[in-house]
Amino acid sequence: MTTSTTARVLALLEILQGGGTRTVPELAARLGVDERTVRRYVAHLLDLDIPVDAVRGRYGGYRLAPGYRMPPLMLTDEEALAVLLGLLSGQRGGPGAVSGASAAAGESAAAKVRRVLPVALRRRLEALLETADFTDRPRPATPPQAAVLLELAEAVRGRRPVAFAYTDRKGNDSARTVLPYGLVAHSGRWYLTGPGRDGGEMRIFRLDRITSVRPLSGSFEVPDGFDPAATVLDHLSRTPWTHDVSLRVRSSIEYLRDRLPAGVAALSEDGSGDGPGGGSGDGPDGEPGDGTADGPGWVHVRIRAERLDWLPPVLAALDRPFVIERPAELRDLVRALARRLTTYADADADGQPYDGG
Repeated sequence: MTTSTTARVLALLEILQGGGTRTVPELAARLGVDERTVRRYVAHLLDLDIPVDAVRGRYGGYRLAPGYRMPPLMLTDEEALAVLLGLLSGQRGGPGAVSGASAAAGESAAAKVRRVLPVALRRRLEALLETADFTDRPRPATPPQAAVLLELAEAVRGRRPVAFAYTDRKGNDSARTVLPYGLVAHSGRWYLTGPGRDGGEMRIFRLDRITSVRPLSGSFEVPDGFDPAATVLDHLSRTPWTHDVSLRVRSSIEYLRDRLPAGVAALSEDGSGDGPGGGSGDGPDGEPGDGTADGPGWVHVRIRAERLDWLPPVLAALDRPFVIERPAELRDLVRALARRLTTYADADADGQPYDGG
């Protein structure tokens, strides 16, 4: 083949890599050749042992055989960057992290991608990976097994019940049968949500605690409007922790949702409007209101936490009137923070208490 022919054959291969069936007229238009030449290019691919299927019929054309793995990878600069950054995220415990046969699976995959990239592109990508830093630190979360994640994904899509072995947070092992409604990645972990096979209470399960997944016969329907992510966040916020914090905040749910950690704080409207602070509502763009009576009402906030020391700064940053219903220990921590802030504000340039002179 000539250089120009080789380039067009590789271009055809890249188009077919995109998936689906491509008609001969479509391929001819994209390659800038006639339909007879397209068929000749397909013959070149077949000579290279690349399995191209011919699909007959009115909407027929050509496609790569399903399941074919084709080295070398043909990636644009942007595609190569997306792949390597995705692998890096997985190695750092991001939502893409899964355990395979080896803990170094991510590094091995990244190395294979680098080997088949053009030298210039590989050099530029390695420069980025070597010099970039990240504000989010690697997560210590245990990733799920790849086989577990993929098996459950098929069950969710096919709406088929599953049975699996599960180890709860206390280390107790049990056999579960679940209708898998959805999979959710949150804060470096994967979760499965759904009720038992006989219906009933909605549950969530950490995938890193699931083993021996087995699809079962039968099928089910997911209720209209079901939101897997919202379900997982709601269940996480209600998980029993050392401290059960109950607050009332004079604000809107939307304002608080943007400022309180999802999966930790459960928010609900509080019909009472007689709390302290009057009508200190949110003003335009979420800024503190002017104290008029038509501002937002009170929002009930429930927070489960192992520690309380992080909460006073968060409440101060809300800049909204609040009432601590429980625990009393949190009131003491808020008062202590207020005293420290007053001391800091009254200090002079040397950090000494300001004497007013």
